[in-house]
Amino acid sequence: MTAARPEATTAAVDAAVPASASASASGPGAGRILGLACAVTFLAFLDATVVNVAFPDLRRAFPDVPLARLTWVVSAYAVLFAALLAAAGRLADTLGRRVLFVGSSLAFTLTSLAASAAPTAELLVLARALQGAAAAGMIPAALGLVLAHTPPARRAAALGAWSAAGGLAAAVGPSIGGLLVEWWDWRAIFLVNVPLGLALCRAAARTIPREAPTGRRLPDPVGTSALALGIGGVVTGLSQGTEWGWGDSKVLGLLLGGALASALALRRSRSHPAPAVDRDLWRDPLFARANIGALLFGAAMYAWLLTGPSYLIERWDYSVLRAGLGVTPGAVLAMAGALAVGRRVPARLHWAAVTVGSLLFAANALLLWGWVEGSASYTQIFLPAGLLGGLGIGMVVTALSTAASAGLPPQRFAAGTGLLMTARQLGGALGVAATAALLTGAGAGDHWRGVFLLVALTALGAALAGCSMRLGGRARGTD
Repeated sequence: MTAARPEATTAAVDAAVPASASASASGPGAGRILGLACAVTFLAFLDATVVNVAFPDLRRAFPDVPLARLTWVVSAYAVLFAALLAAAGRLADTLGRRVLFVGSSLAFTLTSLAASAAPTAELLVLARALQGAAAAGMIPAALGLVLAHTPPARRAAALGAWSAAGGLAAAVGPSIGGLLVEWWDWRAIFLVNVPLGLALCRAAARTIPREAPTGRRLPDPVGTSALALGIGGVVTGLSQGTEWGWGDSKVLGLLLGGALASALALRRSRSHPAPAVDRDLWRDPLFARANIGALLFGAAMYAWLLTGPSYLIERWDYSVLRAGLGVTPGAVLAMAGALAVGRRVPARLHWAAVTVGSLLFAANALLLWGWVEGSASYTQIFLPAGLLGGLGIGMVVTALSTAASAGLPPQRFAAGTGLLMTARQLGGALGVAATAALLTGAGAGDHWRGVFLLVALTALGAALAGCSMRLGGRARGTD
């Protein structure tokens, strides 16, 4: 993508927006579409974390199933979600964002129902895998709709609201899961999606305007399959490395095979007329550096989301529900930070929001790293650290999404979103794998110090990526 002045970029984007999108953007439909996008994003990210607290119930429900197999109730969702994001983004821009949004939301609802009724652990894992695949279609379609149906002057605020929904879901998942499990049992965490999903599908069919055919070809099926298998292999290898052993042939095969399959997809995309990956998006320096920031911050954020509740439970003997509620103040501040960045931070300062937010997140981890052997006071240690971390999450996620999408043409909004989210999920897989390896180490307190240091270092790396985005913005012509 060539550099352009902000005015020229905005004019080009406006000119390329379909007439139906422009009409919707100028009326109340834009607000309703944003509400639908936030709702499905909340559901998708909620289901990525809500199951963690149900493991004691799952163990009792399936006593004869080995723990290693049961953990795939979580892993199957995460693997398919990460593997299909990039392909789903490309597909949304080809088939139409409305089609993929409604279809994926309906599939998510039906697979949630299947998970809630699963009679065996094997069928539950299968339902969770299909649920993750459906969620992968929901996210890029939802954000693509928001970008296409929101006027340029209001896109940053809309992205702030969308980011707040995703951040809030990831953070309050443990507490919501704890409440649902206590109210009924593990089946409730899936069953609750059914009435919500049906209501969203009905509202989406009525609200989202039909789109004119794009005329674009379906993405290369070989490259798309290779990309999904490649990302899925890498994420699976990272997820299972600690359990199976990093020298295990299955882990090495997954990591190497995944890397080769991903390389094949990228190579085919270089010359294919309908590539699986829009490689030329990375030629835009700001988009490329935002992807690096998403990878690094994803590692820090997902490591923290896994560690925070576990630290309260194991180190301070909190109950599952109390630990979930303990991380909620940070979630509230994440929502506030996302909304503030979306509404108040101009485009030329998005790099600063990424940098400052990442530094705040690093400060959260360093505070706990310094006090891990000290006082067990929630109000003196964990609460201020969690508030810093929550504010950092809200700032970074919103600023990265806004900066990355600023220079994309409307017909490629979903593809760009899919690539950015894939980078974040890959980073998350790396962070969770490293966290799991550290938490299995010996030494009272030492493994917690190691995790908090890992979070701090990766967040500092994201801060450096944020600084580099300033140069990318200058190259694009937005700073």
